[in-house]
Amino acid sequence: MTPHLTFEQKSAIHRLRARGLTLRQVAREVGCTAPGVQQVLRTQKIPPRPDRWSPGPTRLQIAEREEISLGLLAGETATAIAHRIGRSPSTVCRDIAANGGRSEYRAWRAHERAGIAARRPKILKLAAGPLCSQVTSWLEDFWSPVQITERLRLEFPNDPMMRVSHETIYQSLFVQGRGELRRELARCLRSGQVRRRSKDRYRPGGQLPNMVTISERPAEVDDRAVPGHWEGDLICGSNNRSAVGTLVERQTRYVMLLHLPDTHEATAVQAAMEKAIKSMPTELFKTLTWDRGKEMARHAEIKVATGVQVYFCDPHAPWQRGSNENTNGLLRQFLPKGTDLSTYSAKDLDLIAELLNGRPRKTLGFMKPSEKLAELVAMTA
Repeated sequence: MTPHLTFEQKSAIHRLRARGLTLRQVAREVGCTAPGVQQVLRTQKIPPRPDRWSPGPTRLQIAEREEISLGLLAGETATAIAHRIGRSPSTVCRDIAANGGRSEYRAWRAHERAGIAARRPKILKLAAGPLCSQVTSWLEDFWSPVQITERLRLEFPNDPMMRVSHETIYQSLFVQGRGELRRELARCLRSGQVRRRSKDRYRPGGQLPNMVTISERPAEVDDRAVPGHWEGDLICGSNNRSAVGTLVERQTRYVMLLHLPDTHEATAVQAAMEKAIKSMPTELFKTLTWDRGKEMARHAEIKVATGVQVYFCDPHAPWQRGSNENTNGLLRQFLPKGTDLSTYSAKDLDLIAELLNGRPRKTLGFMKPSEKLAELVAMTA
């Protein structure tokens, strides 16, 4: 007798032998020896009780996997096999790829693997331990799941246990709900929206004197190869009565926030702008691109005081300041629409900027803006 063989294996032996396969071919498909196959055929005419796991109708059955294996032996394409067994070609291709490819695919091994994968309940990867602690810490710093996934690869390159996909993080937060990550961490995700919202209307802007348009901006600004070129705008609060100025460096995505506690008229913006520009090395602040808002009416005075040329975008063309528009979207997580932004102190804004600059960015190969800026500062020192 062969007690180590399951009901499905013994049934498969009879089916495959009836299809004309040799003892060796049957043994290879089922995962046993040729003498074992011969013993089953000789002594086990009627298979015993069925195994515990029986796949549902939407899953591949063992007989279908046998057809896949036979088709591969005959040199058929995955599409032809799929049409023959009545399954989607993608279903067949995935099963072949997940089980060793065309040369290594074995029906019983694939079926057994599927049974193991179907077992419930699953062990939760983020149930506890160092990985859960690290993911929780970064979520509390308002990192996105994608940033966490890629940063884990950089900081723990030789530790396979410190790996998790961004989908697993989202599942832990929103779907599973079994306490593996604290429920309130979901509030740390960047987007708190449950549905799409209409785009904001553009803030009307007037014609500013002596504007230098973006068409006159140096070509070197466009490809981001040279640092020191910035984009800026205002984030406005409730009823446009308060505002925070935002600056982002195009190459490093480094963010600076302008504190405007009392007013965001041109004089206040000029003073805050000059203070921010003078806090940076001269080589790292060469140009500034802004929209046509009246808050930049004193752009000529800013140039005289700092040497930085201000360029203005075309009307209704926010994509010409793409980095700044993206940054403003990120900042809305901390500075929600409809709130009074004058309540935020300069210290609060510095902390928000620090969080953004300490967050790994996909566009930087998952380095942090603060790390990229530090490299540039070291080069200019």
